[in-house]
Amino acid sequence: MTLRTGRHFLQIPGPTNVPDRVLRAMSAPTVDHRGPEFAGLARRVLEALKPVFGTSGPVVVYPSSGTGAWEAALVNTLSPGDRVLCFETGHFATLWRDMAESLGLEVEFVPGDWRHGASPEAAAQRLDADIAHDIKAVCVVHNETSTGVTSRVPEIRAALDAAGHPALLLVDTVSSLGSIEYRHDAWGVDVTVTGSQKGLMLPPGLGFNAVSDKALTAARTSRLPKSYWDWGPIIDANEAGFFPSTPATNLLYGLDEALLMLAEEGLEQVWARHARHAAATRAAVRGWGLDVLCADEREHSGSLTAVLLSDGQDADAVRKIVLERFDMSLGTGLGRLAGKVFRIGHLGHFNDLTLAGTLAGVQMGLELAGIPVGRDGVAAALDHLRVD
Repeated sequence: MTLRTGRHFLQIPGPTNVPDRVLRAMSAPTVDHRGPEFAGLARRVLEALKPVFGTSGPVVVYPSSGTGAWEAALVNTLSPGDRVLCFETGHFATLWRDMAESLGLEVEFVPGDWRHGASPEAAAQRLDADIAHDIKAVCVVHNETSTGVTSRVPEIRAALDAAGHPALLLVDTVSSLGSIEYRHDAWGVDVTVTGSQKGLMLPPGLGFNAVSDKALTAARTSRLPKSYWDWGPIIDANEAGFFPSTPATNLLYGLDEALLMLAEEGLEQVWARHARHAAATRAAVRGWGLDVLCADEREHSGSLTAVLLSDGQDADAVRKIVLERFDMSLGTGLGRLAGKVFRIGHLGHFNDLTLAGTLAGVQMGLELAGIPVGRDGVAAALDHLRVD
């Protein structure tokens, strides 16, 4: 087996590269999670999370994946047979639909082409028609990790308000929080769902719910079964800096450091950095003569870019060459996009030089795969980085 030198380029759209500062923080000795040192850490982290979500309300933290946080959002706010409105924006929106159905909810799934975000117009139409207010929640994936499309959540909120509809707004930000502009309170979101392994620059293992007052009220009458996921005991224990079950202690040490890094850079600057790298990546794709999967200029993702190949071209073959020749991982096509797209992650702990290296590897991989591409891709990205 040949020894590979240099570092592996992990350019999937999550889990992302973990900064050295965060790795060092997680290497701290495990402490008593019922003791005063941990209580100080927990209170500090829970308070520092609020500006990242854009909320003044509670943020519930679970030792879980983002999928667990999805379930928590549903079971704390809804009851068996409740009707929810979801949008087919990609693979993860489809999985959230499947989970809701498995929990005994009635799902109205607005069909989509996986190249556009959740349609505010379709939302308005369905909400206006729901005179009896049978729809109890609207579920939207803010940034669809499988497609690189960002839904316009404020416009979904506006549709709810224009219809005078009381449904809860539940939003998945697994691949957008800490990367793309997001404002839980200002956008009128009731439950924000996310995970630790993308913009928060941690390994997988933490799931989060930011919760509005309206969602807390709904939780008092929700009848879906819950025990581990129940917000109530967690929020009560958090008042003193503790959790009702064993927390992921060392991940919380890492989260403490990651939140400090985000604060040092400033969220506005974090969002701008991601938007700049995304624009440079799209410039490269155009320079190669290829298509970005996202079809609406208003909905391009700052976290990742999905590159669409032509019929007869194998995106997985490109990924295989890039991995074997250049030790770089790119995201695979998921669901109906399998073999048709590859995804370039440009989120988290990331800078101009990392992007340049990533795009150089992609360009070489495309050429080695025999896909006819323009040679101006990397140059176009560098031009964008130089002037912006």
